[in-house]
Amino acid sequence: MDSPIQGLHHVTATVDQAQADLDFCIETLGLRLVKKTVNFDNHLVYHFYYGDERGTPGTVWTTFPYKGHGVPVGSNGAGQITVTSFSVPAGSLGWWKARLKARGVAVDDAPPRFGEESVVCVDPSGLSIELVATGRDLRRPWTRDVGADAAIRGLHSVTMTIASPAETIVFMTDLLGFKTVDEIEGRTRLAVNGDEPGKAIDIVHAPGAPRGRNGLGTVHHVAMAVPAADDQLRMREELLRWGAKVTEVRDRQYFQSIYFREPGGVLFEIATVRPGFEVDESAAWLGRDLKLPPWEEPNRSEIEAGLDAIVYR
Repeated sequence: MDSPIQGLHHVTATVDQAQADLDFCIETLGLRLVKKTVNFDNHLVYHFYYGDERGTPGTVWTTFPYKGHGVPVGSNGAGQITVTSFSVPAGSLGWWKARLKARGVAVDDAPPRFGEESVVCVDPSGLSIELVATGRDLRRPWTRDVGADAAIRGLHSVTMTIASPAETIVFMTDLLGFKTVDEIEGRTRLAVNGDEPGKAIDIVHAPGAPRGRNGLGTVHHVAMAVPAADDQLRMREELLRWGAKVTEVRDRQYFQSIYFREPGGVLFEIATVRPGFEVDESAAWLGRDLKLPPWEEPNRSEIEAGLDAIVYR
């Protein structure tokens, strides 16, 4: 079967405090808040979506701020996404280092790999965020706070830490349509539908690494984009034939989703491109109002009363 996967769709993390998350993603990283809604599985927790002007698949970073809801701090380890990487223009890392340091964010150079330089910082919840400099990303960035010569273009890749990667690599290449596009000692880069930024997943080979524990400050899952619902259903049937445990299709309002774990334990999602974030508010107004799915509207008063007060531009 030819894979319909176009690249990454979004990455979702469990974070700590809502205001600190907004401040970091909007004021420091310069991302746009394209949707303010709630976790559809726990409507007393926000779900923030950040991205480019319209929240184009492949640019989207999403967070669940779980402070005060009894979720413990997580720990990174095998079976997890341990680094989320964003694409920035070549030559902009010096600017980013100065910006991050000026905002009190510790930032370090990462060892060069696959011909790209990068820096790594830690967000307020303890998540590892990498900025990768590349001249190969032609996507148009959101530039309200950061100029086009430095602004984040979108997701570059994610890094998965896997104890025994051989089965994961077979699963991703044979079933999902990824290809091995580069390797260095201890790391394999897989990509789908080309190898441009936004289409890659790095696998760190970590034999003997302790198992990661999900919680505050960890990535919950990575989603891959397919054009339409029939492509998603086709992928679901292939996964079931392989023996994966796959959820039913879930309506996430802005896309349809299925979830499953790859052999190393990382939670994957396949999400449709349509209908997108403009289904319930205009492009100019994205992220301004609290948007709820139709089935939660009867609970709006309760939901609004239970959510933290937040301020953002």
